[in-house]
Amino acid sequence: MSERDVTQDLRVPWEEDPGELYEHAPCGYLTTTPDGTIVKVNETFLAWTGYVRTELIGRRRFRDLLSSGGQIYHETHYAPLLRMQADVHEVAFDLICADGRRLPTLVNSTLSRDADGLPRLIRTTIFNATERRGYERELLAARRAAEDSERRVRVLQEIVADLAAAPTETEVAQALVRAPGPAFGATSAGVWVSGTAGDDLTAVSAIDPGVTAAAAAEVARRGVLRVIADPAEAGAEPDGLGDAMRAAGRTLVVLLPLTAGPAGDGIEVRGVLAFSFTEPRVLNDGELRVVRLLGQQGGQALDRARLYDAVRLREQRATFLAGVTREMDEENRLTARAHRLVERLVPEIAEWASVRLQIGGPPGLLAEAGGPAPDPELIAAQIEGVTTSGEALWPAADADADGIAVLPLTTRGRVLGTLALRMEGARRALAESGFLTALAARAALALENARLYEQERAVARTLQRSLLAGTAPQDPRFVVETHYHAGAQGLEVGGDWFDSFMVSPDKLVVAVGDVVGRGIDAAATMGQLRSAIRAVASAEAGPAKVLKKLDRFVDRVIQARMATVAYCEINLATNVLTYACAGHLPPLVHEPASPARYLMGARSAPLGSRAGKRERIEEKVKLASGTRLLLYTDGLVERRNRPIDRGLDTMAREWARRRDAPTAGLAAGFADLMVGSDHTDDVCLLCLTLGTDERLERSIGADPMQIALLRKEMRGWLVSHGLPEESVQGVLLACSEAVANAIEHGYRDDPFGRVEVSATISDDAVEVVVADRGVWRPARTDVARGRGLQLIRQVMDHVSFDRSNGTVVTMRRSRRDDS
Repeated sequence: MSERDVTQDLRVPWEEDPGELYEHAPCGYLTTTPDGTIVKVNETFLAWTGYVRTELIGRRRFRDLLSSGGQIYHETHYAPLLRMQADVHEVAFDLICADGRRLPTLVNSTLSRDADGLPRLIRTTIFNATERRGYERELLAARRAAEDSERRVRVLQEIVADLAAAPTETEVAQALVRAPGPAFGATSAGVWVSGTAGDDLTAVSAIDPGVTAAAAAEVARRGVLRVIADPAEAGAEPDGLGDAMRAAGRTLVVLLPLTAGPAGDGIEVRGVLAFSFTEPRVLNDGELRVVRLLGQQGGQALDRARLYDAVRLREQRATFLAGVTREMDEENRLTARAHRLVERLVPEIAEWASVRLQIGGPPGLLAEAGGPAPDPELIAAQIEGVTTSGEALWPAADADADGIAVLPLTTRGRVLGTLALRMEGARRALAESGFLTALAARAALALENARLYEQERAVARTLQRSLLAGTAPQDPRFVVETHYHAGAQGLEVGGDWFDSFMVSPDKLVVAVGDVVGRGIDAAATMGQLRSAIRAVASAEAGPAKVLKKLDRFVDRVIQARMATVAYCEINLATNVLTYACAGHLPPLVHEPASPARYLMGARSAPLGSRAGKRERIEEKVKLASGTRLLLYTDGLVERRNRPIDRGLDTMAREWARRRDAPTAGLAAGFADLMVGSDHTDDVCLLCLTLGTDERLERSIGADPMQIALLRKEMRGWLVSHGLPEESVQGVLLACSEAVANAIEHGYRDDPFGRVEVSATISDDAVEVVVADRGVWRPARTDVARGRGLQLIRQVMDHVSFDRSNGTVVTMRRSRRDDS
């Protein structure tokens, strides 16, 4: 049995009129022909649109009631879909009502066909979508707001990351400038940063053309966000913001204070971020919250950057102080340290720097670097004031010119001098005051140490030289040349020494020794040992006996034990050398026409030694006239990086090369060649030449005062060769006149010219050559000269001139009549 249809029992209490139901349905009904002509419409549709039925039926098509966009969509999508699938559902159209307003609708249509399948009519239902459209708009607005908020948060996160990674103020400012564009769509932006004292504002990144510095400074002073949406709104303000907005075409300007916390009283403003818009723009509350959050993040980033900059600056300054101190300590001399100081200060710290010392050095010693220098009278007055008061002089905080700071160099309660600096800007000098004070303190200590070093070094050197031998004996049968080369060991004096003296009219003693150790004790011991040698030496003793007596001496003077000595006696009548070496390096002999050789005999242990060969022996050697003997200490040949044999070979080879060199200056020049200027050990040299030099060579400056010194030296040389007084006077007169002519005619305008003089003597004649490299000029009319050449020809037998390269005068005087 089939179930009964219960719907047949459901009856409403009233009868529904189908016509009423059609006309007043909750939706609009339209019936149109296949081309869209309206043939039937219900009352609901007419009520919604305001049309009269007669205006529509047979007169209008459905698409005629649509907006322009709707008509296009009807033609391109709606109608084709309807023909293909016979129905279309929920298509959104805006209907144009009779009064011109738009009615949002949702349209459903079905296409009815006849028995042949041809389109017969279209039935359409229309629902009012006004409220739905409003909901959709609200949803879209909320979605866009959420997307904008998400985008701003994302941009803010990126900015915060950039700010966290920015180590300097400039990089923080650059990150802030990049934020307003992607976050708010701003056209341009700029950042101003306040000084460390908060009293000034400096643009450190791009400048927004719609903002003035005065407006930014006012926001920094107040610490409150300022948003100007109309140039007229800012027109009454004296900061010129309104004019700047109009000139740049800005419609909205935002001035954001950069603070480390929420804006308000007691919060220090680190800077101002300004950004502006060219299009009309309104910032909502959410955007303003993000703006304020950006200001806090920016302020905190600037705080971190300043702390980082301060730490980095302290590290740099500490490194600089350590470096300056180290470099100054590398120089031992006071003047060199002062120059090293100012050279490091410029340009890293200052544009100009000078050090003036009032005590401990030459009066007013000045080391200066950089420029241009300040006004001399002004800086002199400032230095005098600082020297008197002992207080640093700083520039005024509001000074517009370069900041000049003058600091006292104070040590041990007194002002050694002053350090003056010119820096770019007075505020920078004030900001660096702590560093500059520490620098002046270190510089003062380094300069004071150098002053004390030079003072004590001078005392030590004076003591050591006072303990060395005095003037060598003078005798035409020999020439003694000595040289002492101090090692680079600071204040410590050494125990190296030399001596030469006559023990009889025909016997000369020369000796060189080295006492163990350094310092005052070694120098004093050296003086005692040298005095002991003089006390025990005699014409009859001989080197071996002298060394034996010195052994007994060192038994009483313990500090002299293990001292080394090379002791030589020369019989000037026979040219016989008797020598002995107590642990000392062998003498070096170079005879004429023979190679240089070492005297390796007569060797024994150092003085007072308990080991080794203690027997004192001596040996004799016959030397030819013109032989050169070199005594020296170990500093001349010993090096850590080479065997001593190589040093001895090098010394013998170089000594042989100087066989014909003048005796004067030979020892000093040879020491410089062998050890240089930075050797750490002391060196003593004693050079003995038996017989006088056959050749005299001198180079003098183009100064007439040098002629007298040349005459004195040449006289001694001529006399040592036994020339009679008349010949000596003639040669001296000719040489003096030739040198005077070279200075007057060849170097009249060249005070740095050199005149070369050489003289040779033989059994037949004396020859003198005077040469210059100047350009010959006639004698001046205001000088009463002109007889020089005549005098030369009168006293010399032969005179010749060569002016091919400068002027060379060759003069010769015969010795035939010398008797």
